[in-house]
Amino acid sequence: MIRLLLVDDQSLVRQGLKAILSLEPDLEIVGMAENGEEAITQVEALQPDVILMDVRMPVMNGANATRIICEKYPQMKILVLSTYDEDRDVSDAIRAGAKGYLLKDMPSEELVKAIRCVNSGYTQLAPGLLERIVNQKTEVINSSESTTSVIVGLTPREVDVAKLVAIGATNQEIAENLYIAESTVKTHINSIFTRLNFRNRAQLAIYANSIFGHTNLGEN
Repeated sequence: MIRLLLVDDQSLVRQGLKAILSLEPDLEIVGMAENGEEAITQVEALQPDVILMDVRMPVMNGANATRIICEKYPQMKILVLSTYDEDRDVSDAIRAGAKGYLLKDMPSEELVKAIRCVNSGYTQLAPGLLERIVNQKTEVINSSESTTSVIVGLTPREVDVAKLVAIGATNQEIAENLYIAESTVKTHINSIFTRLNFRNRAQLAIYANSIFGHTNLGEN
């Protein structure tokens, strides 16, 4: 069962989401909040698995609430669900630690799939947002001698790690695939975060997916 906290300043939206999502046998609505400040209190009390977070709310907006929650509860999975797709809103939410950013006009069945994916550790972005984030946050060097793009500033081994993070591999799976210690994987990931100014695996996964596309375990 996936425990959900719904955060939106509009009562109609909260009630509508509750009505739709409650129909799913594996989803449980454990709480609702109308602003970021309430969300933080609810998280402490309810410990949900996934939070559906609006962006523009009174008292405290979604990005600030996401940042505070992720700092206190690093395991918490936050999926932004917003009316707005402006670059600043998307960037602030992802940098704060959100595992995805979706729009409220998406089909309900796609939202349900996204919740399940985020709960499983994957990232989710509305169509078109990935390209915009990459264009803002990354720099790519295309080699004329190779079909593989190189991420600026990373060592070859860090690139290998980034490819596997992109498909949701755990530290243990990365270690087994690259024949290195799990502690070494953690060191590489922390180094990547520092070099690219990322806060979490979601940002790295989005970035690496845009550069390398799909990678299968076993490919180095």
